[in-house]
Amino acid sequence: MKVEGSSYPLDPLVEVMERLLGEDGCPWDREQTHLTLRRYLLEECYEVIEAIEEEDMHKLCEELGDLLLQIVFHAALAQGRGDFSLREVVEGITAKMIRRHPHVFGEEEVRDGAQVQVNWEQIKKREKGGEDREDTVLAGVPQQMPALMRALKLQEKAARVGFDWDSAAGALAKVEEEIAELKEADRVGELAAVEEEVGDLLFAIVNLARFLAIEPETALARTNTKFCRRFRHIEEVARRKGRKIEDMTLAEMDNLWDQAKENGKLCGKPRQ
Repeated sequence: MKVEGSSYPLDPLVEVMERLLGEDGCPWDREQTHLTLRRYLLEECYEVIEAIEEEDMHKLCEELGDLLLQIVFHAALAQGRGDFSLREVVEGITAKMIRRHPHVFGEEEVRDGAQVQVNWEQIKKREKGGEDREDTVLAGVPQQMPALMRALKLQEKAARVGFDWDSAAGALAKVEEEIAELKEADRVGELAAVEEEVGDLLFAIVNLARFLAIEPETALARTNTKFCRRFRHIEEVARRKGRKIEDMTLAEMDNLWDQAKENGKLCGKPRQ
């Protein structure tokens, strides 16, 4: 089924989705709802991020296609219910991008990217009738976001109204303060207080990362990947020696960890 007057190259995918959701389509696809598809949307987002991190353009192309399928799937379900169509999705985001970039599509001038962000928030506020749906500058940050990403977003919003450190030095001092408070809570031994201080420390580290122009979710993801690579090296050496990793001493594992670290440097990965 063709989308009348289409001006975007999504028709073939739309037609496939309509066939899958049709009476003689796929039973699994026909059973899905917006709610049941949530996990797949998240999975595809993370796979796109992984491809970006790996700088694998072939994989990125494929994963973007998988992510696009999820968007088309949700739009097809909505159209079947009479809620909205994919055309409305495309028209809506196109109009929004034009509206929120008056320095490109209009006469307004901006100094830098920071001013673009400020203007974006002001335009967004006007679109909502002059005020946020919630009476707070922190509105619009989903609770379902990964915690590190949400912390960054909340801090960015607060910073735009002046609630911020003057420099990275202030953010670093706050990290040091939170470490001291965590040590004290651990000394006292009250679990709830320790948990709270760990949260405060993580929040402060996110703030420091923001000042250093580091995306904390990406930084932690890279460290996770690094940890897995080095730990797999320990496991591989243990297997080659006919040893069980559980029987190795911590000193032996530390030595192999250092080997993996050095191998990473020799392979042109000094930061990992």
